Amino acid sequence: MLYLMFLLLLGLVLGLVAVASNPSPFFAALGLVVVAGLGCGLLVGHGASFLSLVLFLIYLGGMLVVFAYSAALAAEPYPESLGSLPVAALMVVYLLGVGVVSSLFWGGWYEACWLAVEELGEFCASRADVAGVAMMYSFGGGMLVVSAWVLLLTLFVVLELTRGLGRGTLRAV
Repeated sequence: MLYLMFLLLLGLVLGLVAVASNPSPFFAALGLVVVAGLGCGLLVGHGASFLSLVLFLIYLGGMLVVFAYSAALAAEPYPESLGSLPVAALMVVYLLGVGVVSSLFWGGWYEACWLAVEELGEFCASRADVAGVAMMYSFGGGMLVVSAWVLLLTLFVVLELTRGLGRGTLRAV
């Protein structure tokens, strides 16, 4: 389990560096899907399987549509890929930054143990994410409505930013 969690964390950091250094929305959207999958895998490893499923489905259902639409509007004839020199140079700079910051906080991390929430209690009758789901729908209903409105606003902001020289996507055809 320790090796799997280490590989998921390593893939998450490398995926985030690839997304941050890539100027093309085509490859960045694919990288974000990979990073979201690895992040949800980390949540599953920590015992929050339902939360990771909900987050991954919301991401694929909502935000990927926004990225695909903005990538279609901001089409480049020759997009930069991960193998090009400026993107590779940015990746090296970001990886060196991650290495410097992680070396500052490195002390004592090798002794940590990754356990699921259920393994910490002696007699756990329910999973930890089941209680979180009940709390999310009972007390967090208003926050779910606000989050839906924020996602809709984000969609319109992205559409406005990527409309280019034309009148935008909401024009009459």
